[in-house]
Amino acid sequence: MLTRKQHELLRFIQVRLEESGISPSFEEMKEALDLKSKSGVHRLISALEERGFIRRLPNRARALEVLRQPEDATSKPARSTPAANSNDTVAPVRAPQIAPAPANDVIEIPLHGRIAAGVPIEAFEGQSMLPVPAALLGSGEHYALEVSGDSMIDAGILDGDFALVKRTNTARDGEIVVALVRGAEATLKYLRREAGMVRLDPANAAYEPQIYGPDEVEVQGKLAGLLRRYH
Repeated sequence: MLTRKQHELLRFIQVRLEESGISPSFEEMKEALDLKSKSGVHRLISALEERGFIRRLPNRARALEVLRQPEDATSKPARSTPAANSNDTVAPVRAPQIAPAPANDVIEIPLHGRIAAGVPIEAFEGQSMLPVPAALLGSGEHYALEVSGDSMIDAGILDGDFALVKRTNTARDGEIVVALVRGAEATLKYLRREAGMVRLDPANAAYEPQIYGPDEVEVQGKLAGLLRRYH
């Protein structure tokens, strides 16, 4: 059997998931349950997880999934109707008045070194993980590359940006792609095909297009989004 606070937290998480599809933050849970600190929220979540009522989604910050409800729970929202014995009543949860933050749902994707937005350089120099708001990504597998150079500046892609790339080996003309050149070097460019050749176009008049044979260029992904840090 769950304690009153565990029951309140489980119901609050379920309601928020039904309303927005995003689990509440620890701060929102703390306020909703009138707890003094977030450590109390951590303890409640751990207890619910151990008992099989919720689980934490991997590679997502604070993302929770409700697996089941207590046997005495119903699908109807909690009401404020008084009961005969107040000690046996689960108090209704006060929903916070702040809007859910879209960035609450965060996914970690592989960060593969630096990629040139100018002259091709070796890509995939190593791997770490980069936390990215899920709202920036669509379906499919993604990875990130740190941009080096200024040849895509007119497309709004700056040196030091993080290119969020959807992994694919196909792309349409005019799309910005990660192109692997001669199996060893990678670059971020507009993809064009003409006269049986592959042209990689920069977005900076100071750079010339790069033209290769069709067997010299392999599409490794196409641009899905950008992250920029301001120092």
